Amino acid sequence: MTSTLIFGGHGKIALLTEPLLVGRGDTVTAVIRNSDHIDEVTATGATAVVADIEQLDTEQLAQLIAGHDAVVWSAGAGGGNAARTRAVDHEAAVRSMDAAALAGVRRYVMVSYFNAARDHGIDPESSFWHYAEAKIAADEHLRASDLDWTVLGPSALTLEPFAGGIDVRAETSTTVSRAAVAEVIAATLADPSTIGRTISFNDGATPVAEALREAH
Repeated sequence: MTSTLIFGGHGKIALLTEPLLVGRGDTVTAVIRNSDHIDEVTATGATAVVADIEQLDTEQLAQLIAGHDAVVWSAGAGGGNAARTRAVDHEAAVRSMDAAALAGVRRYVMVSYFNAARDHGIDPESSFWHYAEAKIAADEHLRASDLDWTVLGPSALTLEPFAGGIDVRAETSTTVSRAAVAEVIAATLADPSTIGRTISFNDGATPVAEALREAH
């Protein structure tokens, strides 16, 4: 049985991931910002912890993370505000990585996006530019760490049901359901071969566990 802490525990992806993990016998702690969301999180079988990750320093985050086996970062500012995007998607994410190391919790799964790279090509005038910059900075910090990391790069997210598989070989981003992302997170946590890898994916026909083994 694995104990996993999920940052962004009330997000659409997290709410789909939590019951998958609980259903296989894992324990899940979901970090949320709004106490109004406690009931919705606990309905998944996860334990809700209310904390504002923008305000917590590394030591405080380490106290949250301590005692778990793995961390999943699925938090985000939601775009629109450049300062808050940097504060959450970059700065808080980096603190959580450093906190995981401080707490001795080595397994860390980052939910990023398909085209996260320094040469992302986003127009600086686009509102998405701040998010792209924040995510690649966070991803690079994670890859440079001594954590047992995996960076997941889903393409454009939809609310469609899980189609049964993913495509990890595509070179162009299309779409992927949030339900598929949840399946990928769960499978990634259970597959040590994903450690040290960046896995980008669309919806596809290959079963998730098989696709992850292909994603080298």
